Parts: sequence; structure tokens; C-alpha cells
Amino acid sequence: MVPKKILFCTDFSDNSRPAWGLAVDYAKAFDAQLLVLHVIDHKNLPGYVDWAERLREMLGDIERAAQERLQSMVKGCGLAAKDLKVYCRRGMTSKEIVSLAQEESVDLIVVGSHGWTGMKDLVVGSVARSVLKTAHRPVLVVDASSGQGEASKGL
Repeated sequence: MVPKKILFCTDFSDNSRPAWGLAVDYAKAFDAQLLVLHVIDHKNLPGYVDWAERLREMLGDIERAAQERLQSMVKGCGLAAKDLKVYCRRGMTSKEIVSLAQEESVDLIVVGSHGWTGMKDLVVGSVARSVLKTAHRPVLVVDASSGQGEASKGL
């Protein structure tokens, strides 16, 4: 299977950079469209949850900043604009990744193995593990420490 549509998921951490590089390289090598996704996960926000209005303002600010970072990321990757789509969603990270993958009929999902969760999930990471279990399509998990990927198929 040669992927024609690749979904790269980022939390903007340094740990996601090796996965980003691989996703761009794969998109170029396979002449595939690259979709770039960042999910604003409410559980990762500070304790403003009880302040509904402040939370809405915060989420708007975070989403605008995320959109700017996504645009900055894709600007220098060397792919034509027609080959790129950028998404910023709110919700549970793994569910939003799988949902977008289904909506866009992607052929390959590329995620890093470590990010915001840090030491909690040393081997694969909670988001990557959840995507592997629920995506029902090929997932490439890239080890942030080595920059090497390990291909797996969602169960």
C-alpha cells in the first residue's frame, strides 16, 4: 500500500519533531497529501474549568496560537500548498485524531511516541497507544529519542 493521504499529529513538543520530519519525507517520497493536526485537549489546560467564560476565552486564544504555529510549521516543509491541509480541533486528542483520519480517509497516521504525557507512558505514550487501538488503519509511531519509526497497524 502506497499512502496517498498522510495525517501527522503534533502537540508542538520537541518530541514531535522526528515524526514531523518523517511525515514530510513520506509525503514527498509517495507524492501524498499531508494533513497536519493539533488537538487542544481540555484536560491539559490549567484549573480554569470552573470558569466557563474564561475557559472559552482561553480556548479561543490557544486555538489562534495553535493555528499560527501550524501555519509556521508547514511554511518551510517544501510541500506545495495543494498538498497540505492544516487542522486544529478541540477535544480528546486520540478521539479527534481517529475521527479526522476517518473523515479524510487517510492511508497513514504518523504520531510521536512521547509528548505532553512525558514519563507516564515510556514505551509508546497514551495518545499513540490509544490511536493504535482505535484507528483501524496503519499508524507509524516515531520514537522521539531516536527519530526512528515503528510501523504498526491499528487493532
